[in-house]
Amino acid sequence: MRIIPVIDLLGGQVVHAVEGERKRYQPVKSVLCGTPDPVSVARAFRDQMGLNEVYVADLDSIQSAGRSHHREAIVILAQREQMSLILDAGVSEIPAARSWLELGVAKIVIGSETLDTWDAIQKIPTAISRSRLVFSLDLRAGKILSRCPVLEAMRPIEALKHLHAAGWPEVILLDLKRVGSEAGVDNSLADCARAAFPELSLLIGGGIANPEELLDLKAKGFAGVLVATALHRGTIGTEHISTLQMK
Repeated sequence: MRIIPVIDLLGGQVVHAVEGERKRYQPVKSVLCGTPDPVSVARAFRDQMGLNEVYVADLDSIQSAGRSHHREAIVILAQREQMSLILDAGVSEIPAARSWLELGVAKIVIGSETLDTWDAIQKIPTAISRSRLVFSLDLRAGKILSRCPVLEAMRPIEALKHLHAAGWPEVILLDLKRVGSEAGVDNSLADCARAAFPELSLLIGGGIANPEELLDLKAKGFAGVLVATALHRGTIGTEHISTLQMK
């Protein structure tokens, strides 16, 4: 199972995300790094914890219809630092997705939160290599967040059925209400999703609490977890990741 650290970018800094309430986000304070500079934080994940695959959320872009405010930092991480980036920059159209991939981003995220049309779910996997696509099913307290009324009205399991049928190879279950809380993931949804779609590569994020939870999610067959707060606080450390990867 992949342990994927999260970098949330806002106003040029890495911030501590709390329950999806972006007005509350403050520069991150971390046991790994003494600065909220994005390159320094990413290097800390890589050099101290051996984690080279990083999920980057450009929150300014997500809130402003995909206009990137952190392009330079993202390009540095992808090209100079040669990190494997999974990028959510509020992209919902094929040309924008291709542009980021051409700059060296490993995978581009299409998030339900910023998706406008249902047609995009069908079209994007036919136009871009599926190995470089990830769909993020953005939730708040178990309900889908989306600008697309059709998607927003669905239950998460119903949406997963459509995503799977459309050929999306990897899907994130991300409950923003749990982000930064260390309260644990929504096990009810996690168990239902894993049982219903055993062949789908599922990532899960929002509230990862401790090393024991990582072991549980690995046992359930999740492909990876997105985690930030527990890493910055030292709740999950290098020794836990090494143990997890050996089992």
